[in-house]
Amino acid sequence: MIRPATEADAPAILAMIRGIGAAMGDAGRIKGTVEDLRRWGFGPDPAFEALIAEEGGRAIGLCLYFRSFSTWRGMPGAYVQDLYVDPESRGGGLGRALLAALARHVAPRGWGYIRLSVDAANVAAQGFYRRAGFAHKAEDLIHQIDGADFRRLAGEMP
Repeated sequence: MIRPATEADAPAILAMIRGIGAAMGDAGRIKGTVEDLRRWGFGPDPAFEALIAEEGGRAIGLCLYFRSFSTWRGMPGAYVQDLYVDPESRGGGLGRALLAALARHVAPRGWGYIRLSVDAANVAAQGFYRRAGFAHKAEDLIHQIDGADFRRLAGEMP
């Protein structure tokens, strides 16, 4: 069963995010907490939404996403931040089912695309997304600013 996440799912969501970090060898980089997920995902102005895949009442999959907007397309879409399938449940199509559920969930809202990033070293995930119909856009490079550089930029006067 795949369903929208609720605030009660915050501990399971964090556990699955930690599962992603562990699989990538980056578990120590995950700083978010259950309280962060509750605050930012289930408050009056949610920063994200999520779909949970369950089997026997246990969360075995996650698709965490937020709204994006393409000025070139002239429409909103979904940006997938985290897609996770429990290792014991991999290989059975659950990852693709989560992406399909996301598309069905957001299409009635007028959202017309899904975007995501894949770690450059995660060759298996890159293959999975290609097989699911996603295309790498070589003309797009993700840039990011955070930490001290972000705080410095935020402190600049106009």
